[in-house]
Amino acid sequence: MEKCNPVSTPMDCGIKLSNHYEGSNMDPTYFKSLVESLRYLTCTRPDILYGVVLVSQYMDEPKITHLLAGKRILHYIKGTTSYGLFYSSTDDFQLVRYTYSDWAADLDKRKSTSGYVFFMGNTIFFWSSKKQSIVTLSTREAEYIIASS
Repeated sequence: MEKCNPVSTPMDCGIKLSNHYEGSNMDPTYFKSLVESLRYLTCTRPDILYGVVLVSQYMDEPKITHLLAGKRILHYIKGTTSYGLFYSSTDDFQLVRYTYSDWAADLDKRKSTSGYVFFMGNTIFFWSSKKQSIVTLSTREAEYIIASS
């Protein structure tokens, strides 16, 4: 991957991964090693967090399509090595929270994924992304669940 071509986004637009893809299984040990390395990198690179969480769901029985999604993140990292969190001093102590919710993007269990990020001034200090515990029936309901958590 040292000489791979960089890409501008960590995931293909509109990608939907599933356990039910046809294709050959691959060595779970190799895939787990890749995913764990990417998980470690998310501490300073929250821009890849969504993609890493997405491919992490398939560590038990990875397929080639899951590996290609993981390698896409590596292509993105290759082109964005100067990106990362920078913690600077500021006099602006405004607390800002952004939330995200998709509706039933998990093709296997039909659950939504929610996420949020907290800024203090211009610095991120906490973020999270997880599957919702219930199946929601609309985008509005999925957004309500994340707003109330």
